Amino acid sequence: MNKSAKPYSELQIAFLSGVIATTATFGLSWRNSVKAALQDSPKVIVDRVWQLVNRDYVDSSFNQQDWKAVRRELLSKNYSSQEEAYAAVHKLLESLEDPYTRFMAPKEYKYYTSQTSGEISGIGIRMKFDDTAKRLTIVEALDNSPAQQAGIKAGDEILAINGKSVREMSAKEPPELIRGKAGSTVNLQIGREGEKYFNLELTRANIEVQTVNYALKQEGQRRVGYIRLRDFSAHAAKQMQNAINDLEAQKADEFVLDLRGNPGGYLHSSIEIAKMWLDNGGIVSMVNREGKSQKAQANGNSLTNKPLAILVDGNSASSSEILTGALQDNNRAVVIGTKTFGKALVQRLHDLGDGSGITITTAHYYTPKGTDINRKGITPDINLDLTYSQRRQLATNPNLWGTIEDPYYNRALRALSNYEFAGNGKKSTDKKLIAPQG
Repeated sequence: MNKSAKPYSELQIAFLSGVIATTATFGLSWRNSVKAALQDSPKVIVDRVWQLVNRDYVDSSFNQQDWKAVRRELLSKNYSSQEEAYAAVHKLLESLEDPYTRFMAPKEYKYYTSQTSGEISGIGIRMKFDDTAKRLTIVEALDNSPAQQAGIKAGDEILAINGKSVREMSAKEPPELIRGKAGSTVNLQIGREGEKYFNLELTRANIEVQTVNYALKQEGQRRVGYIRLRDFSAHAAKQMQNAINDLEAQKADEFVLDLRGNPGGYLHSSIEIAKMWLDNGGIVSMVNREGKSQKAQANGNSLTNKPLAILVDGNSASSSEILTGALQDNNRAVVIGTKTFGKALVQRLHDLGDGSGITITTAHYYTPKGTDINRKGITPDINLDLTYSQRRQLATNPNLWGTIEDPYYNRALRALSNYEFAGNGKKSTDKKLIAPQG
């Protein structure tokens, strides 16, 4: 059985063992003079960014620039404020013409890291805000969250937060007031149909976000394990392991893995998840600016060898493409949908020490067969050309996903009956379900 994901990401590591790179060497007197000049100055951030890019960036030509000359010019200027330094950093990174190497000011960086961590600090609710009526309704209280433990239910209305009426708020205010540091408290006034309003004081906690949703679907006499993976968070591999094991225990005959709309996330999670489906073969190879390659391989510890279909679309990117490419190249799965996004670059995330951060592209990755999918995407084995009406129906009614009315899922059912997979040694020939055309 595979181990659960460790807290490394394609935004934190470029290779499984980490990147070892060298920084340009300057004379001792130069280093000392620079250190003195930067002490307690906004230039510290500017030079820190230059140094990190100099050490790690995948393109050793830095987009055909004299990188040392760029540094001299940066340090020759005075920055009277943090904002001026941030503007200089933005301009510096823009010169690389790489949209994935970018700077994030403190507020954006905090949001970004919270999204990729797979955790939130709050009370564990999903809400819907009606900006016209100024009503804030609970959609869901997450399992084992402070909200669920306090008895909050779907359909409850939040009337006030910390004594302030929701009717006086804009749409962005409630989440900002409800979120907070674990261990701190928030006071809610709750309205419930047929009851008098009541007040609750809830203690915030760190809550694991469920990025994997799954169900066993009875399609005729076939038991189909449907798994939707929304992103590759730090907890995605552990959640995927639980999903596969549970569906195996329920005697699933085959699997459909839905990666539609999945933008990627942690590199390590995608590799660990690939190992859950793949017994042997390569998963991904990564090449740094020196041309050195490091490969990730399956380790013989897959959790299932049942037939597998993967659903993808134009928003399946990055780690989604690593997983899809690995399973497609090893003939472990049939890929269904439309061409994927086409991002084959790995980033490392750096905290700059003042609350801000940057992501730097450090490597290029290739599928097991050596295919470069950057800006090209992965072509599905079975391409779906949906009508405008079908696309609109799926976009406006997410409850159709993973049902017979979903053209992707529908096509997967038919493909699983006829596709020959590596790993199970035979072709699935189950014809018990005649799925409608889609």
